[in-house]
Amino acid sequence: MNKQDLIKAAESFVANSPDNYIPAEIALSEKVVGLRIFDDPIFAFGAAEDEGFGQLKNPAAIGEHFLLPTEWLPNAKTVVTFFLPFSKEVRKSNRENMTWPSDEWLHGRIEGQVLVNKLCAHLKNLLTDAGYESVVPMEDERYRAVSVGDEGFTSNWSERHVAYVCGLGTFGLSAGLITKKGVAGRFGSVITALPLTPDEKDYKELYEYCSMCGKCAKNCPVGAISKEKGKDHKPCSDFLEETKKKHNPRYGCGKCQVHVPCEVKIAVSR
Repeated sequence: MNKQDLIKAAESFVANSPDNYIPAEIALSEKVVGLRIFDDPIFAFGAAEDEGFGQLKNPAAIGEHFLLPTEWLPNAKTVVTFFLPFSKEVRKSNRENMTWPSDEWLHGRIEGQVLVNKLCAHLKNLLTDAGYESVVPMEDERYRAVSVGDEGFTSNWSERHVAYVCGLGTFGLSAGLITKKGVAGRFGSVITALPLTPDEKDYKELYEYCSMCGKCAKNCPVGAISKEKGKDHKPCSDFLEETKKKHNPRYGCGKCQVHVPCEVKIAVSR
């Protein structure tokens, strides 16, 4: 099994899974029936021993509670990470009202995460069936969130930070990760004993793909982002709770991911 085998399997899964399309029985409105949530995924492959994972134990990044790939899986060789870009319909809908999330975005955030989880499980099963022990940290019983006081919470595995270490993209002012397919989408990962050649990173700095234009800050309905301080997670999480009250059981926002130069691409000149 090689990288292309995994990528093709993922593309087929995303294209053909009924979970990537909104059925009538759960649709929030008629306009979203049959909506495709995600476009094809993009991947990055990192070495389980990459020193970048160790740096995530720094409190300035995540903290000591972050578990290394080899702590999740002692014989880990590779971290497989992917980004699922939201479809044009999902992104376009969320630009129409810059205060509340669109029905399409709400489905993308909640039903979309269901697909992300199932894709991770699918890849894990393929790898395991091929003879390579694998684990999905976000679905593992050891996964846990850690409170950081008024700032909200962090966890012992972060999809965005892991994707950064593996070479999938760099952070933006909004704390989102900007990939070659932009910032609007969802991430997933699998740790495996299958040895694969790590991808070469084409960046060196944490915010290299961000132009610091400040458009995401202007878009934020609660002013949680600033060019001076970046993202304040507390007002962001508080607003998400408000959207949950309004749209229970769904929630979301995503205004910092749409109507911005990095919505579907790397906006800085390279």
